[in-house]
Amino acid sequence: MGRKKLPIGIEFFEHFKRDHFYYVDKTGFIRDLLNTRGSVNLFTRPRRFGKSLNMDMLKTFFEIGTDPSLFDGLEIAGEKELCEQHLGKYPVISISLKDVEGLDFQTACGMLGITAGKEARRFKFLLESDKLMPYEKEKLIRLMKGDFEKEIDLYNSLGFLTELLFTYYGIPVIVLIDEYDVPLDKAYRHGYYPEMVALIRSLFSQVLKTNKSLYFAVITGCLQIARESIFTGLNNFKVRTISDVDFAEYFGFTDREVREMLQYYGVEDRFADVKEWYDGYRFGNTDVYCPWDVINQCDKMRAKKNSPMESHWENSSSNAIVRDLIQDSTDAARTEIETLISGGCIEKTLIPELTYTDLDSEDQGLRQSYLWSVLYSAGYLTDSGEPDGRIHRLVIPNKEVLGIYQDRIYSWFRVRVTGNTEKWQKFCTALETGNAEEVERIFNTFLEDSISIRDTFVRKEMKENFYHGLLLGLLTAEGRWLVRSNAESGIGYTDIMLEIPSKDIGCVIEVKYAENGAFDSACREAMHQIEDGRYVTALRNNNMQIIHKYGIACCKKSCKVLYSKE
Repeated sequence: MGRKKLPIGIEFFEHFKRDHFYYVDKTGFIRDLLNTRGSVNLFTRPRRFGKSLNMDMLKTFFEIGTDPSLFDGLEIAGEKELCEQHLGKYPVISISLKDVEGLDFQTACGMLGITAGKEARRFKFLLESDKLMPYEKEKLIRLMKGDFEKEIDLYNSLGFLTELLFTYYGIPVIVLIDEYDVPLDKAYRHGYYPEMVALIRSLFSQVLKTNKSLYFAVITGCLQIARESIFTGLNNFKVRTISDVDFAEYFGFTDREVREMLQYYGVEDRFADVKEWYDGYRFGNTDVYCPWDVINQCDKMRAKKNSPMESHWENSSSNAIVRDLIQDSTDAARTEIETLISGGCIEKTLIPELTYTDLDSEDQGLRQSYLWSVLYSAGYLTDSGEPDGRIHRLVIPNKEVLGIYQDRIYSWFRVRVTGNTEKWQKFCTALETGNAEEVERIFNTFLEDSISIRDTFVRKEMKENFYHGLLLGLLTAEGRWLVRSNAESGIGYTDIMLEIPSKDIGCVIEVKYAENGAFDSACREAMHQIEDGRYVTALRNNNMQIIHKYGIACCKKSCKVLYSKE
């Protein structure tokens, strides 16, 4: 048998052994949960950090009728007494709320009914039991069909299932609820948040509060929603966030686990790249990688060892929260964003418990505080060292997430600049006519109003890439121009190559970062590179009659332009 397959998108624990997938052993989570659990246990982690797989692992371990051999050779198998006492010994209700959404509240309610009904159908054997009363069977059939006579039947659906299972087995039930905050997020975006809060509060209250049929519950999500919002009145309620030391290593991959995976697939020499792009998250006192990134990139490198690094986590969400922060930023917030993208850290007092309506606060400062807190919980920022209570020193975790910020900054900058049509058109005219002084003057005014990268320890290459991205984003907004980035020409690759076909005009632009404000030498270096690399070759071959050459040096919020004409 060859190498195991990489588990891209695999969320069912039994599939790892059955279908020969690579598994990073997180079964120690089961032991630690049993040893420290409360009645209700909430775990918050960013998306794509293994929450759903861990939940299915719990279901597989605890549920009556499970296959014990699935855990052979894993860490939990060494806990003999614990396995004898708990492995395959409980009825388990396991649902995910990830699909409970809709453009309106009624549709979302319907999706919740479908989710509850699907789980109820797993227990259709209860209909054959003489332990259940006829009216209980009738109600169960309606639940299986998603037929709710009254709203209260939907609210009590999970609580009702725990009662039936406890009646049948005489054993209290374990309840697992994954992605609990997704319905709230969708409701907030579509305008029915108060109604969804009331629904989730009632659903949880019926199943989690003073329920003798419940053994314990585990809930997962990205954000810790305020207790008084949906967790009202729960006793022995334990919350483990990304700030907590307990359970930190069970969500995400550690250095050792990443090294072992890369070695298994023969790409261990790419470890430094993987670390730069996907490491940097700090949960409690543990440094972890995003597992979704590592698995997807390892698969690319397994097929082609020198595959370029890619953003995978970024593409699993709209990343709207970063856009909101930038668009809604105060001058102070913009300065802090500059510090972050320059590799620095900022100090913030974070709010651990949130409600989505907090994001609509009329107090802009308060709204910004909530945004920073959401960015932290959702994985766009992480701790640099140990927090001091609620005070956190925050950094961008890695190169992939840095790219998310930069892309949103480029988009914001392009919209902001091109919104001033008169100034934007003057800039375009100056560029295509070779008016370097006007290009420099206008671009400086653009930069003054932008978010910029600071003169810090960040590599010069990364600083140049930032300004390259800003300028590229602007130029691509002019629909009449053909704009290429890192285009091959002559004996090298020019930063930006621009053609105006209707006028047979071409431009070669080389962007440099002016270390310590050394604009003149940086401009000269850019122009030498254009000449030495013969970057105008491609434009000549495309019959451009006029060719402008620009060496542009940037530092902080300033630039200088050197020009020559071919």
